[in-house]
Amino acid sequence: MKRFNIYLPLLFSTFLALGLYFGYRIGFRAATGDENTIFAPAQAGGKLDNILQFIEQDYVDTVNSSQLENNAINGMLEKLDPHSQYITADEFHEMNDPLLGSFEGIGVSFRIEKDTITVINPVKGGPSEKVGIMAGDRIVIIDDSLVAGVKVTNRDAMRKLKGKKGTKVNVKVYRHGVEGLIPFAITRDVIPTYSLDVSYMIDKQTGYIRLNKFAATTYDEFVEAAEKLLDADMKTLILDLRGNTGGYLKAATEISDEFLGKGKLIVYTQGKNRPKSFSFANRDGLLEEVELIVLIDEGSASASEIVAGAIQDNDRGTIIGRRSFGKGLVQEQMSMRDGSALRLTVARYYTPTGRSIQKPYDGDFEKYHHESYERYENGEMMSADSIHQTDTVKYLTPGGKIVYGGGGITPDVYVALERDSSLYFFNRLTNSGLIFQYAFDYADSKRSELLRFKDVKAFQNGFNMTDAMLAELYKLADDKGISKPAIVSTESRRHIKTLFKAYVARNILDDAGFYPVYQEIDPILLKAISHSKSTAKN
Repeated sequence: MKRFNIYLPLLFSTFLALGLYFGYRIGFRAATGDENTIFAPAQAGGKLDNILQFIEQDYVDTVNSSQLENNAINGMLEKLDPHSQYITADEFHEMNDPLLGSFEGIGVSFRIEKDTITVINPVKGGPSEKVGIMAGDRIVIIDDSLVAGVKVTNRDAMRKLKGKKGTKVNVKVYRHGVEGLIPFAITRDVIPTYSLDVSYMIDKQTGYIRLNKFAATTYDEFVEAAEKLLDADMKTLILDLRGNTGGYLKAATEISDEFLGKGKLIVYTQGKNRPKSFSFANRDGLLEEVELIVLIDEGSASASEIVAGAIQDNDRGTIIGRRSFGKGLVQEQMSMRDGSALRLTVARYYTPTGRSIQKPYDGDFEKYHHESYERYENGEMMSADSIHQTDTVKYLTPGGKIVYGGGGITPDVYVALERDSSLYFFNRLTNSGLIFQYAFDYADSKRSELLRFKDVKAFQNGFNMTDAMLAELYKLADDKGISKPAIVSTESRRHIKTLFKAYVARNILDDAGFYPVYQEIDPILLKAISHSKSTAKN
């Protein structure tokens, strides 16, 4: 008996452990009258960890734990603000590469055309151009996988074509006039990405620069373009930030510094856990003596609004266009060990007069990002008088101009959407994508002939849409259910021909060909040009 007593503590501890184990497995029935309700004891960690663990081990069906975790994170962030964002490891490079100034891949710009990856242009000097890939080539097979006629998406195509420098990808392409598929072995390399779409002289004194984002290389690209325009005797610069959704804060402040005198405030930021931080112009700017016009619209956001706000609040230039998006929140990117990342809003930014231009957010993510439709519905797109200022506090610039915050940058000169009834047919063709499609097909079939145009000037002087082409477009529209009116207005015909010509130019000469042609029917740019000329006369 004494020998048995020696083992009693061990037996008690064993039974206790088994009891705890079975108690956990069985759970505890609730005294609610519902015997099917089981309460399991809470586990170590927070509520989220507990809930995810309970779902994984006890839910009635199999679940994807990783997807469940991602959904929980996204739901949590969406309620914080509309710009905090979780980036999975799979999405990381797709989200970050555009802002880094380069990526690793084969070096082509493409679009999915009739369910086929169609090369718009190979990057000059890139790996695809080196092996002989040409504009108009259709990529049919990638590494033994058929990618034509299988509803391939842009994301699928990019994932198959991008990859580490030095790795190889085998493709087979279809080319007009060549029988069978042509095989190419392409060695991936570092491919530069550009945030500057185009820069050129509109006339003898007016330069034009269009930026599509604010990336790691944007400032260098901008300065290089500005210097060339100054060498061409530029006196006025039109900086086009329409549709530019932003990017790096540093790129925005560096570009602003080129316009502002030393000591001028560009922007400041502040958050609960981030002390107030000021950015001032700290050098002699390259463009301080140049007349400046900045173009914005409802697609201009974040870093674009920082530049526009700095220029407006310092009375440095004229803002022309429509009210900007209204993003005044600053995100920092925090990396996770599994390769994912969190872009968390850590501060608000304020323009030099002290205004926050962040528009309201009530937790409805879709409503927030599609607020431009509401602007259209309430008449703002048609008239500056319909602009609703969410912040009625007036801020004064040094020159005495009244500006408002809380909903984007309101331009100094407002340009409404065109609602000329004579352009109705043109707008229907444009919105249906038919002009773009017809121009693409035309350029694709006539590429060898069009390549005789070596630069924009030669193309502008030597190519125009003929009446026969116009008739063919009208027939295509009729086949698609868009009937031509009995009389097509002169303005509508002019717009159709100009837009067609611009699209063809883009297919042959890229954006450097598109914008100089399109400017003839671009109402906001035309307003900027006329404003500059009237200012010069005064």
